[in-house]
Amino acid sequence: MDLFEEVKGSRTQFREEYSEIELEKKAIENLRIKYLGKNGIINTYFNKFDQIPPEKKKEFGQLMNSFKQEVQNSVADLKEKLKSDQSSSKFFDPTLPGKSPREGSIHPLSQTMEHILTIFREIGFSVELGPEVETDYYNFQALNFPENHPARDAQDTFFIDNDTLLRTHTSPIQVRTMENQKPPIRILAPGRTFRNEAIDASHYCTFHQIEGLYINDKVTFSELKTTLFLFVKKFFGEEEELRFRPSYFPFTEPSAEVDISCFKCGGSGCDLCKGSGWLEILGCGMVDPNVLSASDIDPEEYSGYAFGIGIERLTMLKYGIGDIRLLYNSDKRFLKQFKNI
Repeated sequence: MDLFEEVKGSRTQFREEYSEIELEKKAIENLRIKYLGKNGIINTYFNKFDQIPPEKKKEFGQLMNSFKQEVQNSVADLKEKLKSDQSSSKFFDPTLPGKSPREGSIHPLSQTMEHILTIFREIGFSVELGPEVETDYYNFQALNFPENHPARDAQDTFFIDNDTLLRTHTSPIQVRTMENQKPPIRILAPGRTFRNEAIDASHYCTFHQIEGLYINDKVTFSELKTTLFLFVKKFFGEEEELRFRPSYFPFTEPSAEVDISCFKCGGSGCDLCKGSGWLEILGCGMVDPNVLSASDIDPEEYSGYAFGIGIERLTMLKYGIGDIRLLYNSDKRFLKQFKNI
């Protein structure tokens, strides 16, 4: 009899013993030791692995792992049944109130991302996804980053090799979309991004973004402003004021950063807005002609705008979270606060 048949025979034997076992602690432990112990049946078979022909090793490994998993699950099931049997009482009062099941909640980052996507879907944006491991071309070169730009340094970016890296923003999705679609293009690019950051209360090595892109003929900056005004009013409330400040991004020209009036102090100045009365929420601008040309879109015929939103930043601002690390440490005491939001 070969090892395959022996294992199958032992598995059949285990099932018979499992079906006939007494629901008693010692009997369950003896069954566990017999099959899962250091010198048990399953380890004995694993020690014979070198006797299996190379072409059969994968099949044998799968068989053994399946057998081991079945035994583990069965023993755990017996222990649970024993625990339930021991905890049951002869007296039961049917008038006692039942125990309410614990309800989970959607993570605040997921809530924020879905809220933003819903707002932009309502005005015609579709969602595109892309890989988290990117090439230098899609992450930097096609987005008009010069060779000596600080973002291309290993101190800021996680490089896998000279040409492969963990994306630092979701803009590569925009480039891939422009390569494969003809204008008009109106997309959102959500996803996780990575930066080589020192972790503290306001910085983390991974975070989430939603970037937007709209390309068509005769797109203007005023259309960008109108779109972002609508977003801010929907997300933060009608009372929020908005302002645009000139800025610089390699892939947009002109570029701007967008601030909203501080909802904590009403613009009078506080610790949240650092006394300025304003809170920065996103960056935006008109797509640079070089970016359009890199994707074979004629900048003489088409123009467009783009914007980028940091999900962690908006989540922290909206819910008054003072430390970004709270969003990643899986503390149930923190997460349960967002159950009914």
